[in-house]
Formats: sequence, structure tokens, C-alpha cells
Amino acid sequence: MTTFRTTVVVLLGFYTLCQETRASVLGRPLLYGPSTALEKTVEEFQCEVPHYPKEEAILYQLFREGDRSKTLAFHSALSGEMANFPLFITASYEGYLVCVASVQNNTAIQPTVSQRHYLRVVVPVNGAEVVVQSGSVEFYEGKPLSLRCNITKGNHVSYHWLVDGKPLPLSPLHYQAQEQLFFYRMIPQDSGVYTCVATNQLNLTNVYSSRSIAQVIKVKELVSEPDLFFSVLKEGDGTYFALVTCQSLKGTPPITFSLYNRSEFVTTETVDERFARFTIPVVLDLHMGFLQCQAENGDRVVYSQLTAMHIVPVGGAVTMHYDTDVGENFSIVGLRFYCSVERGTLPWYRWFLNGTVLEGRGDFYWVENQPKQSILLLSVGWSSAGTYHCEVTDSFNGTTVISSEERYIDREVLNHLPTAVVAVVFGCFLFLVTLVTACCFIGLLYRKIQYYVEKSTLDLRLGLEMHNIMVSGDDEEFLGRCIMVAEGDNEVDEDEYMEDEGVVRAARIVDSDQGEVDSTDEWLQLQQELKKKSRKELLNSTTI
Repeated sequence: MTTFRTTVVVLLGFYTLCQETRASVLGRPLLYGPSTALEKTVEEFQCEVPHYPKEEAILYQLFREGDRSKTLAFHSALSGEMANFPLFITASYEGYLVCVASVQNNTAIQPTVSQRHYLRVVVPVNGAEVVVQSGSVEFYEGKPLSLRCNITKGNHVSYHWLVDGKPLPLSPLHYQAQEQLFFYRMIPQDSGVYTCVATNQLNLTNVYSSRSIAQVIKVKELVSEPDLFFSVLKEGDGTYFALVTCQSLKGTPPITFSLYNRSEFVTTETVDERFARFTIPVVLDLHMGFLQCQAENGDRVVYSQLTAMHIVPVGGAVTMHYDTDVGENFSIVGLRFYCSVERGTLPWYRWFLNGTVLEGRGDFYWVENQPKQSILLLSVGWSSAGTYHCEVTDSFNGTTVISSEERYIDREVLNHLPTAVVAVVFGCFLFLVTLVTACCFIGLLYRKIQYYVEKSTLDLRLGLEMHNIMVSGDDEEFLGRCIMVAEGDNEVDEDEYMEDEGVVRAARIVDSDQGEVDSTDEWLQLQQELKKKSRKELLNSTTI
């Protein structure tokens, strides 16, 4: 019983101590409020302490983390209610906020600090402007360009660039970093009207943007290597002059063109076009040097190839030939005529069909003139049939005219095989047939000769055997040897003179045509009868 009383007293004392301790400690405050706010608006924050000493006044203060020299707001609570902090938002409030709670008039209780709360302050963007940091807005290709989008106010801003009102396309030749746009090397296609758009937003619905005034960027094109070509004209007094043209395919005017005779300067001209013309006197059939054009714009100077100034009138033979285009069934469906003159610097070509000039492009033809030749393309048909020829004269003087030979063109004529070709093909075929027939005849003749040689050899051997028997005079030996010879002959005939089926058939055909023996069996039968007859006659003569 004593132990129980002691335990109860201890517990009551521990509870009383806890209550007193709890009453003397201030709990950690909790801070509430928006995480995003618009500048120059009023937002409200709250702070409360869940556990606080009774009958004590609580002071709540709002600070920026790390800076307690300036109180943003404060609130005094006598009964522990929640503190409200209405704030007029400025850009300087952006960052982490904390609430500090302390007991007024009691320094024994330590103040407590809440968890930090982040506030993002949005300042609407305004005053976007494009600034060219690299200097001039007009320059030649190959130079770098740096643009910047400046704003008078705003934060948390994203930037977008437009060219001629369209989004800037991606390219390895430039990159964008926030408000900066940098081009490594400008090209003429980068010319245009550049605009930047700066944007920020409070949430998904409140979006603020500022669009700059357009900035015109002009990238000028460097001049390309010029081409030099000339034509010759005749004056009224019979003299000639050359109209020399220097022309570049690329380049932003103004361009300065200069004409040189090798290293000797002739003349110059600055034009707002990509070509310039110069006139110089010339003498026919006289080499007057080598001309060269120089073109310049910006910081680039380029030159043309050297061109010989040697005007040779047309002369010599005019040649005309053609190539064919083959369609289905190997029939000729098109022709390409070529006309060229043996010599002449500036020839002028003309084509004729049945005496009528063909120029430019027609229903079935197309004339293409080149410096050294002229080409006439034809579609072979009924309308293109006729006699063709070309004429050549000087482009600066039409007094000398040289004509080519005439050539008749017709679809049937073009697709007709020449007699010589037909004769050669037929002759080759006939030669092959004759060669095969001769080979077959020689083969048969060889078989026949071989057969008669074997037959003669057999008859000779038989005659020699019979002669030897007759000389010996022995009847029994004669009969025995005749029998042996006959048997031996049969064996030889059967073993050594058997032919294959093809040879036997050939031999039978030859023997049938010439009245000879029809088969090997009949030949053996005749041999045996001849032997019997000879033996009989020999026996009769011996008996007598």
C-alpha cells in the first residue's frame, strides 16, 4: 500500500512539472501564404503557434531569411490567436520568408522561428528593345552578328526571336542564350526584320509580354568571279569594235568593274547592276592580247579568266552530221544534227528544211546555238521529212556565207536496212549452212572409206590362208585349216568389226545407194559359200 501511494505521488509531481515546463516553452510557429505574387498587389500571410504559454501575449514578426534588421510585418496576439500579415508586394520581397514568435514581457521564454516559405514576385515585363551589339545593321556576308533583347522592367522572362514575323529557324550558324542572339557567320538569307518578344507569367492564365520595335538587318552579298564575253560590231566606216561585257552572277550592288589587257589597265566603271559593258576597237585577224575583268564590292576583289582578243572570220569547210534516238521496236524516233565550221571566232548558224529557215523552237524541232557549233533536235515524223542543210556566216558581217552539204531525212529511209547489210547477213547465214552440210558429207565419206579398207584387208588375209593350204597339199590339214580360218574369220568379224548403231545405219544407206551388201551378216555368208566352193574345187582337182 505504501508503495502504491509513493508511485501516485511521483506521477502527480511529474505531471505538475511537465505542465509548468510546457507552459514556459513557446512552440514553433507555422507560416502560411501564397508562393507567387504580383508586384504592387496586396497579399495576406498567416502565422500561428500551436502551443504557447497561457495568459501570455505573443508577438509575431515577418522577416526575410537572414535579414532581421527590417521587419516586413508584425502582429501582437493576447489570447494566442493566428496573426495576419497583409503585405504590399514589392520586387524586393522575393525570396524566403520566416515568422518569428516571441512572448512579450517575458525574456525567459526563448523566441521560436517557423520553417522558411519561398515567395516568387512577378514583375510584368515591359519595354522590350533589340540592340545590335556588333555595330552596323548593314554588312557583307561572312561577318558575325550579336543581338540583345533589352527590357526596361520585368523578371522571370523568356525570350523569343522573330524574323519577318516568323519564328527564327534553327541553324548551326547561330545560337540563343536568354536575351542574347549570336550569329557566327551571316549569309544573305539571314537578312530581314528582327523582333524580340519578352514574356513572363503569374500563372497559366495571367501572361505578360512585350514586343520590341522591328530592327532591319541587311546582309550584303559579296561579288562572285565575273565572266567575260564579247561581241563584235561594224561601224559605218567599215571599222570594227568589240563590246566587252563583265558580268557576275552574285553580288550586292554597287559593284566596280575594271577591264585589263593582262596587267595593263584599260577602263573601269561602278554600276548598280551586276554587269558592265566596255567598248574597245579591234582589227580582224590580229591578236590583240588577253582581256580580264576585275569585280569588287565591299572588301572582296575577284577576277575573271583570261580571254584572247583575236577575231577570226569564218572560213573552211562546214560539216554536218547527226546522232539518232531509238525508241520501241528499235525504230528511230529522234535526230540530233550538229553543224560546225572549220574556223571562225563568232560564227552565226542557220538551219534550213527544204529551203525554209528553222529558228528557235517549232512543232517538231528545236535549235540550240553554242559558241563552237549549232545543234538541231528533230522529232522524226511525217512533218520532219525533207532535205536539211546549215549555213554559217560571221555574226558581225553577213557577206561571207558557207553552206554544208544537203541531207534527205525520212522515217522510212532512216528505218530501212541498207542492201549491203542485208547481203552480209544473208551471206553469213548461207556460209554457215554450206559449212555444216560439207562437214556431214565428209563424215559419211570417211565412214565408207574405212569400211572398204577393212573389207579389203579381210579378203587379203583369207586369200593368203587359202594359198598356203593349197601349196601344202595335205587334204586333212587343208580341211582343218579351212575350218579354223572360217571360225577365226567369224570371230574377227564379230569382235573386231562390230560398229555402233549410227555407223551401221550410215553404212547401210551408202551400200543401198551403190548396190553393195546390205549388212555384215550377208557378207559373212558370202565368204563362207566362197570358201566351200574353193574347197570343193580343190578336192576335185586332187582326186583327178
